[in-house]
Amino acid sequence: MKGIVLAGGSGTRLYPLTYAVSKQILPVYNKPLIYYPLSVLMLGGIRDILIISSPRHLGTFRDLLGDGGQLGLNIEYAEQSAPNGIAEAFVIGAEFIDDDPVTLILGDNIFHGPGFGRLLQAEARDVDGCVLFGYAVGDPERYGIGEVDGAGRLVSLVEKPASPRSNLAVTGLYVYGNDVVDVAKNVRPSHRGELEITDVNRVYLAQDRARMVNLGRGFAWLDTGTHDSLLQASQFVQTLEQRQGVRIACLEEISFRMGFIDAAACHELGSRLGKTDYGAYLMEIADQG
Repeated sequence: MKGIVLAGGSGTRLYPLTYAVSKQILPVYNKPLIYYPLSVLMLGGIRDILIISSPRHLGTFRDLLGDGGQLGLNIEYAEQSAPNGIAEAFVIGAEFIDDDPVTLILGDNIFHGPGFGRLLQAEARDVDGCVLFGYAVGDPERYGIGEVDGAGRLVSLVEKPASPRSNLAVTGLYVYGNDVVDVAKNVRPSHRGELEITDVNRVYLAQDRARMVNLGRGFAWLDTGTHDSLLQASQFVQTLEQRQGVRIACLEEISFRMGFIDAAACHELGSRLGKTDYGAYLMEIADQG
């Protein structure tokens, strides 16, 4: 399984914060935003990851993450010259994906919940078609909404329905079989001039090869596209970390727990962070084994 983080877009809703930097570099409490979607892929056991962003921002991500070797990952980078739609990620990443299935996550989405890694691994195993992840919302008319039958098969997809038949919003996490590359290449641009991910998903829906997993109670899905939601995400992470004494989306710890790196490497990564609480935490968990 390959993984893609789509970290493009101009972030206009976050101006002036994003005049000079990518929104995925902005802090969510004590970590850059991109750590959160990366952590999801890692918890799913994915180690080959492609980060797609605009040409002006790719250098920043390279400075932050390098080739991923320090985390036991293989990170590659690709340009999206303009915000031409989510589905363009599969066209841009076709060579990277090669003959493998792929999980795509949007760079401004945050997921947190018990057993999320095991859930993602189970849903991605032997995937045929596509698997979407739904989250119950109180205002479904603002989202792309999926309707499922009793077996979890997707039966309809509607963008911002006036009369919603479901309250399950389609989140920014998608799992596909390898044929998604060909599907995306054959999707026509919408009236906005973009390759829409919904149009890709509708192909699988028409083939009866689309499923939606209801994340259910106990999970959190946060979008960080506005100033208020960015602040709320930081407060959410701060509250959980301080009350529970554990870190959310701590890439170094996840690499250690997943067996991507050993205790010595985890301790070394912590020591590089000086006298920060984050660094001390890494060294402590490495010493505890």
